[in-house]
Amino acid sequence: MESPPVSAPVDTTWFTHDRFGMFVHWGLYALPARHEWVKNREKLTDEQYQVYFDHFDPDRYDPAEWARTARAAGMRYVVLTTKHHDGFCLWDSALTDYQVTRTPYGRDLLGPFVDACRAEGLKVGFYYSLIDWHHPSFPVDGTHPRRDDAAYIEAAADRDIRVYQEYLHGQVRELLTSYGTIDYLFFDFSYADRDEWWGGKGPDDWDSRALLDLVRELQPGILVNDRTGLPGDFVTPEQYQPAGPMSAGGRPVVWEACQTLNGSWGYDRDNLDDKSADLLVRMLVDGVSKDGNLLLNVGPTGRGDIDPGARSVLADIGRWMDLHERSVRGCGPASYTPPPDCRYTRRGDRLYLHLFSWPLSHVHLPGLAGRVRYAQLLNDASEIVRVRTDPDLPAHNARMGGQPADTLTLELPVRRPDALVPVIELFLTPSA
Repeated sequence: MESPPVSAPVDTTWFTHDRFGMFVHWGLYALPARHEWVKNREKLTDEQYQVYFDHFDPDRYDPAEWARTARAAGMRYVVLTTKHHDGFCLWDSALTDYQVTRTPYGRDLLGPFVDACRAEGLKVGFYYSLIDWHHPSFPVDGTHPRRDDAAYIEAAADRDIRVYQEYLHGQVRELLTSYGTIDYLFFDFSYADRDEWWGGKGPDDWDSRALLDLVRELQPGILVNDRTGLPGDFVTPEQYQPAGPMSAGGRPVVWEACQTLNGSWGYDRDNLDDKSADLLVRMLVDGVSKDGNLLLNVGPTGRGDIDPGARSVLADIGRWMDLHERSVRGCGPASYTPPPDCRYTRRGDRLYLHLFSWPLSHVHLPGLAGRVRYAQLLNDASEIVRVRTDPDLPAHNARMGGQPADTLTLELPVRRPDALVPVIELFLTPSA
């Protein structure tokens, strides 16, 4: 992240406004339903993995339903895995037979996906794996399913990464010239400096500088992530929430946390470690309060359905977003320090207090005395009474004592609002 950018920065306004997107991991690995890295984890040969190619027939694939589900959940962009590490392509690539039109399904999957997203007013994103465990010129390394097979490694010793580079760049050209405007591109991933994998690959292996130049030539306004090994338009913390706004070289950077519902990206039938809707809303709010986005993943089944558990939790998030959207969309961090177990987001003269836990009767807001002209619960626009107590007022057994002079106190109803995360909307004075 310290090297100079490949090209002039692009406009990230829509991205930092929309804040919430859907990630979709889908491919052959939906059939074994044992994690998207099943080929790696179980060290499967191409011949063993072929059974999933031979039976890939997602008869219930309905990208319009995916797009409606995303929009109803409050998401405003969707990112689909066009090719994951197993090398299987969801479009009719002219550069390989290892693609969807050669399966029993026999039809391009990306065109209908792009059309469905556009019909719902959603931005369109493509994921593309830089890694390819199926390609005959991809050199074997510590991520490869055959990493422990000495005979296979010896037979693959003369593989030329430059031949694979041509394939990689050619497929990116296909993706960015076949489907109209693409808003977002998620490359995955570089690992030259990762100790857990020998033979790691990075920007020289992908020829990342030329690759990014190609992307900019074909789609000048597209947003590209940081996983080619060169700086991108945004950074991508995965499966953790940053402790604060992210920066590089002392300057803030645009960021997006990519998170799963249950720890797996692809459909994983027996993984029941599901996050609750209230936890996911808190993760979304926490990210926005730190000037970040949330890209929340679903892994459709082998037949093409978003599974019932995922649909249910997304519907719960959508009900919260329906009433509380303006505390997320178009918002960013605030300069004020929130009370414990709370987060602030801000948009113009509106400050949003998200209460992760519901206190008894009062919440005290440091630094906001004289800076709030009105307060209301966001879910129903009911007034929240503001109180400023004399700092010198002593407490006694039936009365709360004074608060510091700059503190605004809000009087809360005893009963918590029926919301995953209650939000108080504070209308700030011009001086605030």
